[in-house]
Amino acid sequence: MKKIHTQTFKTPFGDLILGAFENQLCLCDWKYRKMRKSIDSRIQAGLNAEFIEEDSPVFSQTKLQLQEYFDGKRKIFDLPLLLVGTPFQKQVWQALLEIPFGQTASYLELSQQLGNPDAIRAVASANGANAISIIIPCHRIIGSDGSLVGYAGGLEAKKKLLLLEGVKASSAKNQIPLF
Repeated sequence: MKKIHTQTFKTPFGDLILGAFENQLCLCDWKYRKMRKSIDSRIQAGLNAEFIEEDSPVFSQTKLQLQEYFDGKRKIFDLPLLLVGTPFQKQVWQALLEIPFGQTASYLELSQQLGNPDAIRAVASANGANAISIIIPCHRIIGSDGSLVGYAGGLEAKKKLLLLEGVKASSAKNQIPLF
């Protein structure tokens, strides 16, 4: 059986679980999220591999870049990513990568960008299935009315990440009421 190396990384926003397969990051997700078991099962089945708590060279690179992001010194990540999901999920995750640092988008805007404005629920579901949090910035997705909507790391972590990126508290389009 092939191996997915895993490790816990404590951050100022909560504990992340990192996963690497053949020195590519396939997991950087909130350790205590609701869908933890189904996300882990999808990754293991998709890679035909099992989790083993072991270091991987990509972990030091990931931790360094995340720390730079938390310190306000990095806006774009440069890591070897391995996306494990359906073709549609991968399409949504690629679209998330195009949302610039400090900006937000709604599920509707994301589904329109993908050319399927009626796929709001499917886009929301794919967003929720993202296993590479922060790096694939699902925290930048907000409700069409500008409200904070669900986040695997919790709304408090989402709020802190958006504030870190300089998203201002406002009810204007692409701004978040952070209260």
